[in-house]
Amino acid sequence: MKIAILGATGNVGTRLTDEALQRGHLVTALARSAESLPARAGLTTKNIDVNQPAALAQAFAGHDVVISSLKFLNNDPRRIIDAVKAAGNATRLLVVGGAGSLFGAPGVQIVDTPDFPAAYKSEALAGREFLNTLKGEAELDWTFLSPSALLLPGERTGKFRLGQDDLLIDAAGKSSISIEDYAIAMIDEAETPRHTRKRFTVGY
Repeated sequence: MKIAILGATGNVGTRLTDEALQRGHLVTALARSAESLPARAGLTTKNIDVNQPAALAQAFAGHDVVISSLKFLNNDPRRIIDAVKAAGNATRLLVVGGAGSLFGAPGVQIVDTPDFPAAYKSEALAGREFLNTLKGEAELDWTFLSPSALLLPGERTGKFRLGQDDLLIDAAGKSSISIEDYAIAMIDEAETPRHTRKRFTVGY
């Protein structure tokens, strides 16, 4: 499979790249400084400016899947969506989502709760807007994967749960997933689509 990863030099992007390459996929790493990634078999790097729609669409062309691992704040979802559609070949868009738009209680998304950290609120609201924009898409084949509340570097265990729109919490009351296990769930979805035109979540 040919996978383009946008934001491939970030914390999540590098793990997604590692996971995809480990499984034998051909990966195009797209970032402002993609050449900073070490050379590996199956990896192509390409510097890209997301503010140039034509260049973005050209970079996506010929790929089976595009995974966007960009921060939401200051990135227009329409620019990415339109570039994927312009790339043709029925390319799918998978998005590294946020936890803020998950429901912590019936009818209440956690970004709207009083205890939601102020430092992350703007990014969480922008992530919710991206998800809402995707939900309004009539043509694009998309999937939005929200992590648990804590998404941090850790172990690649391959042992986790999947959910839909509700925050996953373990027996100890903690909501977390390692970036490495998050990457497994995302590449699993790239290989075998089970959440077409849906959001889902992953956690312990």
